[in-house]
Amino acid sequence: MPRVGFVSRVAPEHIDAYRERHRAVWPDMQEALRRAGWANYSIFLQPDGTLFGYVEVPDSLAEATARMQLEEVNARWQASVADLFDSGDTTGDESFVTLEEVFHLD
Repeated sequence: MPRVGFVSRVAPEHIDAYRERHRAVWPDMQEALRRAGWANYSIFLQPDGTLFGYVEVPDSLAEATARMQLEEVNARWQASVADLFDSGDTTGDESFVTLEEVFHLD
């Protein structure tokens, strides 16, 4: 199962709101992520708003994200967090910049 690391950025003035929303991710959003194949999904936040995410997917992040686009709850979730990101015209999962894995210890 491919492991994916990514970065994104929350606007500094919205860090508290971002934390709050992610303390209570909707159960139907969590179910949709599982259906779309997202596993071991974690998001880490630095004080400056930089996000680091890690997820395992059955094929690729692009394909897992495409499956999420088919989920009605995803559209509602993305709309609910769109104003929190510091990424210009892209929002939410569209703003992820994937990272190259250079080391893994099993």
